[in-house]
Parts: sequence; structure tokens; C-alpha cells
Amino acid sequence: MRKDSFGVGDFVHVYNCGNRKASIVRDLVDQYRFLACLRYYNDHDSGEFLMRAVFGQREDRYQSPWKIDAFRDQGFVWPRKTEQKPIVNVISYVLMENHYHLVLQEITQGGITEFMRKIGTGYTLYSNIRHNELGKVFQGSYKARLISTARYLQYIDIYVQTLNPLDALRAKKSINNFDLMFDAVVNDPFSGLGESLGIRNFEILNRKNFIQQSGLPANIENYKNFARETILEKGLKKFLGDLTLEKD
Repeated sequence: MRKDSFGVGDFVHVYNCGNRKASIVRDLVDQYRFLACLRYYNDHDSGEFLMRAVFGQREDRYQSPWKIDAFRDQGFVWPRKTEQKPIVNVISYVLMENHYHLVLQEITQGGITEFMRKIGTGYTLYSNIRHNELGKVFQGSYKARLISTARYLQYIDIYVQTLNPLDALRAKKSINNFDLMFDAVVNDPFSGLGESLGIRNFEILNRKNFIQQSGLPANIENYKNFARETILEKGLKKFLGDLTLEKD
């Protein structure tokens, strides 16, 4: 759909992968930098000023391994005395090695377009400088799908922050126990599931309106049971069909 066709209040599934499906993150520094983009670019002010306030002015700020422990322990603390003025609500996210998924809500006209422009430009600049490269990190412009029903809201939330990392765990570790895999995803900082369920607070997500409109449970056990039923019994992938990244 056209990127300028979102209306205030709309929920949108946004996703992209690496150029030629190459990696977009290569280590923990890259992974936490991407999460920092989700946190600090979600503001009316320039994201680069906020990034400099967090990471410093030096060129070696693009390495920044020293920030990882602080982010793990303290979250992404807002670096200014003035309050954040978000341009979107980030509902859920997952960051994989060569792609990402986001569920966003438009809260200012053009907010999603601006937010994604900041992420695409800012993260690419960071990655090229850090890895001494030139060119595209992402495979063209991001893809976007308007989420039109409560059932779609429920299913896309589970697909993004539960099923994607769960499938990766199953592939890497050959684990098939749903409870064990779900608990591992909850503790994975590169899925928004832990923050969605109150296990940690990176201050990236704002799910208040989403929970009201989707009807998804916010309690961890109820969400786990709903996710289990949706994934194992109700055919989540079949319902989403060509809405998943793998079909593009």
C-alpha cells in the first residue's frame, strides 16, 4: 500500500530484509543499535541529536560496545530533560539476523513514514561507517500492510514477536517444547514479547490502545495459552498467507 495512505489511529505491519537478503545485524552492538533506533528515532525532533546525546560525539560512537550492559540493565533511558514526543506507537517488534518486523500505530499524520525514514537512513549510516562499507543495508523501501480487523491484530502480534523468534529457536536448537521456547522468546531482548508482557521495560513499546482494540490478553500465562492455540491449532501462517515476509 502507499506509504502516505495511513490515517491517524491505523495499525500497520511494517517489515523489510537485508539487501539481497544479507545480514542487517552482525553482532550484539548492531542488534542493540537497531533497538536504540526504535527508541530514539520515535520523536518529533531529529533522531541524530538524540543518538549523539546517548552515544557521544566521537567517531568511535559507532562501535559502542560499552553501551550494551547499560541498555540491558537500565533500558533505553531518555537522554533529555524534555519529554519524548512520539510520532508512532511501537506495538511489537522482532529483529532477526537478516530482517525485521514491526507493528506500528500512526498517531501523527505521516508519523510512520517519518519514523521509517529515520530508521532506514540512520541505521544505514551507522552500519556503513561501523563496518567500513558503502551502499544499501535494506532491500529497498520497507513493506507495509494495513491491519484491518481485531483478529488480524491478534494474529500479526503473535506472528511478529512470538512465531518468528520461536521458529528460529526451533531451527537452531531443535527444541519442540512450546513452553520452553516461549519462555526463551520472552527473555530474548530482540523480540518485543518480554516488554509486551512486563518482563522488562526498554520503553520502546506503547500497547495501551492496542490491547483495548485487539482484545489480546496482557497476562503472560493467558497470552502464552492464546499464542499456543493460535500457532498450533488455528493455523496462524495459513490465516496470514501472503502477508508474511517470506512470501515477498
